[in-house]
Amino acid sequence: MLVDDSAIVRGFMRRWIDEEPRIELVKVCSDGAQAVAEVANVRPDVIVLDIEMPNMDGLTALPQLRKLAPEARIVMASTLTSQGAQQTVKALSLGAADFIAKPQASAMGGVDGYRRDLVEKIIALGPRPAMRGAAAPSTVRLRQRPTQASKPAAMVIAASTGGPSALPVFLAAIANRIDAPILIVQHMPAAFTPVFAEKLESVIGKRCREAVDGDPVIPGQVLVAPGDFHMRVARAPSGRIVTLDRGEQVNFCRPAADPLFESAAAAFGNRLLGVVLTGMGHDGRAGAGRIVEAGGRVIVQDEASSVVWGMPGAVAQAGYAEAVKPLRELGQLALRMMNGEAA
Repeated sequence: MLVDDSAIVRGFMRRWIDEEPRIELVKVCSDGAQAVAEVANVRPDVIVLDIEMPNMDGLTALPQLRKLAPEARIVMASTLTSQGAQQTVKALSLGAADFIAKPQASAMGGVDGYRRDLVEKIIALGPRPAMRGAAAPSTVRLRQRPTQASKPAAMVIAASTGGPSALPVFLAAIANRIDAPILIVQHMPAAFTPVFAEKLESVIGKRCREAVDGDPVIPGQVLVAPGDFHMRVARAPSGRIVTLDRGEQVNFCRPAADPLFESAAAAFGNRLLGVVLTGMGHDGRAGAGRIVEAGGRVIVQDEASSVVWGMPGAVAQAGYAEAVKPLRELGQLALRMMNGEAA
């Protein structure tokens, strides 16, 4: 179901979806009120919901749509502005599964990327095969715990689709009980990451902010990679620091998890824990391999609790994960590992 007040946008999106054989468009609506009135009849698997609309905006319609169509995954269509970021982060906290940032009118080159992202998100959020058990233990080869596992000096986390909801759950109960630095890559545009970091701080009760180039990587901090920048860890005379760059996209992403994981593995060696949460694609898989090669440890979210089991599934199926756990259990396991306890 598409919900947008712009006839031009509806026309573009209708054409893109009609050209994609894996997607069936069941209803097009021009505002939230119409979507609320129609959703129970058409029973969509995925709803693309514009935020700013007359009569009833997306934020007002969201909780009603979730109540009337609890199985539907809702993707918020947002503007790349500060207000759009605030509204989108609020929508994610209210249960939206994901978001997509509309390209600015002046950046027509972004339309092709928007089309690709839209189609990929709709397909990824659509119906999935029946779960194979919470942790799908029979389909992955778990890595054995290192015989000489060291207490991690840092934790690196990767997340994408579903991450804005998963990260607060993962960190809320454990962040204040971990002294080591926590570095996070969440796939988000530049306007969104400062708002997300602020929201995350309010939930976990620990200082959390966007990273700044040259930040020292020290205990007690939680740093989020800024949108449109890769975040890496480097050695400096003063110790380990964060570096930011606008290098080529990795896995169609910037920030991407692989640059962080790979650089952190080089900087921390066997004293590193990598965590991969819900997300599309396979970003983090190569980096997880580097962590394992350096003697570090990797754990991932399970399929049943993930919005999309792309990133964690890719890491698990590559044989890099020691554990595949539901989100809350994963947090407690990470806490034990970070405190040096056997896991």
